[in-house]
Amino acid sequence: MADDDETRADDAHEPEAQPLIGGEPENPTLAEVREHSRRKTFGIRAASALVMIAIVAGVYWALGERGLDLIVGAVAALCFLEFIFLVIKATGNIPYRLAGILAGAAYIGLSAVILIDADMQAFYIVLGVVILADTFAYLFGTLIGGPRILPKVSPNKTWAGLLGGMFGGVLAMSPLIFLTWRQGTLDSQSLTVFAIAGPVLAVVAQSGDLFESWLKRKAGVKDSSRLIPGHGGFFDRFDGVIPVSILVGIVVSLSL
Repeated sequence: MADDDETRADDAHEPEAQPLIGGEPENPTLAEVREHSRRKTFGIRAASALVMIAIVAGVYWALGERGLDLIVGAVAALCFLEFIFLVIKATGNIPYRLAGILAGAAYIGLSAVILIDADMQAFYIVLGVVILADTFAYLFGTLIGGPRILPKVSPNKTWAGLLGGMFGGVLAMSPLIFLTWRQGTLDSQSLTVFAIAGPVLAVVAQSGDLFESWLKRKAGVKDSSRLIPGHGGFFDRFDGVIPVSILVGIVVSLSL
C-alpha cells in the first residue's frame, strides 16, 4: 500500500546548518534532506502509479474483463514470488519455511480467485477502499504525524495515518451511496452498511500493510523487490488488497 511511514526528522536532534559569509547555509539540514527525498520519492511514486493505471486501462480496453482477470493473475503470481523471497529470508527452519510458503499460496491465491470472480461493484470496493485509504493514510501521517501504532513492526506508521485511511475508506464508499440514492434504494440500513464498511475495510488494508512490514523486518529487507520504481515490489503495493478482497469475498458469499 502507499505508505504513511515517511520518516520525519526529530527537531531536537537536528544538526544546524553552517552559514556562509553571504548568509546562506553551507550544508542542508537533516530536515531539508529528508524533505527533498520525500518530494523526489512522491514524484517517482506518482509517475509509477500513472504508468500502472495506463497499463491496466489499455489491457481492459483491448480485452475487457478477461484482461482484468489476466492482470489479477499476473499480479498475484508476482506477489507470491516476492512472498517466497521474504519467507526464505525470514526463516531458517525448513518446515517453518514450507509452512509459510503454503500459507502464502493460500492467502494470495484465495485473494486472486475472489477478485477474478468478483462483479464490478465488489472489484471497485476492494480497489477503491485500498487506494483511497492508502492515499489519505499517507497524507494524514505526513502532515499530522504523532504516536506510532507498532514502532517495532513499522516504526513510522501513525494513528493519524490510520484515521486518515478510515476517512479514505468512507470517501471510497461515497459513489456507491450516491448511485444507490439515484436508484431510489438507499435506506438507513444500507447507508449504515456503507458507512461502517469503508472504515472497517480501511483498517483491514492497514493490517495487511503491517503484516508485510513485519515480514520484511523479519527478512531484514526494506522492500519486497524493486520492480516498481518508487514503490518497491508488487507485494509492497498490493499487501492491503489481499486481505480486503478476502473479507469482501466472504461477505458477498454470506449475503447470497
